[in-house]
Amino acid sequence: MPIPEDVTGDEIDKDVRQELQSLPKTLAEDVARNLVMVARLIDEDPEGAYGYSKVALRLASRVAAVREAAGFAAYANQKYSEALAEFRAARRMTGSAELWPVMADCERGLGRPEKALDMAGAPEVHKLDKAGQVEMRLVAAGARRDMDQLDAAIVTLQSSELASNSIQPWTARLRYAYADALLAVGREDEAREWFAKAVEADRDGSTDASDRLAEMDGVEFVDALDEHEGEGDSADVKTAAADADAEAPEVPEAKAAEAEADDSADDDLVDDEGDTECDEQRDEQRDKD
Repeated sequence: MPIPEDVTGDEIDKDVRQELQSLPKTLAEDVARNLVMVARLIDEDPEGAYGYSKVALRLASRVAAVREAAGFAAYANQKYSEALAEFRAARRMTGSAELWPVMADCERGLGRPEKALDMAGAPEVHKLDKAGQVEMRLVAAGARRDMDQLDAAIVTLQSSELASNSIQPWTARLRYAYADALLAVGREDEAREWFAKAVEADRDGSTDASDRLAEMDGVEFVDALDEHEGEGDSADVKTAAADADAEAPEVPEAKAAEAEADDSADDDLVDDEGDTECDEQRDEQRDKD
């Protein structure tokens, strides 16, 4: 797959660059450039990112960072079985538990929420940092909702991280999930409160909390494009009406033309009758002579 010339491969994380040092220099550069493209496209063009990840995987399947990137690209395209296989491979290579929450979420994607809950209670969770533990809590709550255990999902999300006023990278998503869980059981007032708190923490727009809050307040958004289209339709109607009005006078004009034609025909008839009388008079005079 083509890679823009401005992508050099130096943009990748230094830890990944260090992993690629086990490869020949030219090969390492090719792999690095493909990994940069995966990172660049994974949010806006998941399919494109997946394509670059497959190239990197073909070039360096024994590099953990490559297997991890391939896993996230597959995950972004909802290829959960493939993603899980790549995450497991990366974990075997590194021995790290960092991918444990996303592996559990793959189990959810495969329709196995019970397995995701088992993973949420596994010893690997204690090896996660704070961000990883919060992510695991979000996955576990999602699994509870998959199993229609809505109240249990709410309890799962109740934590010191949720109660904290400190804004962390995970705060907006945690508050949003809690608000959504409350709304699912009909606790609308509380849900509105937590959607508002999610908006306060969502500095990079990672959730649609503001839209959900506006929806609960009865605010309707009008698509500007649709509005212009409506105006265009109205203009078309007005134009059509004007055209119809312009055409309307043609009917009496046509009748007038027909009337003129009839009058002309009558005049012709009179002229013909006059010519006939003149001819008869000439004939009578000739006979007298």
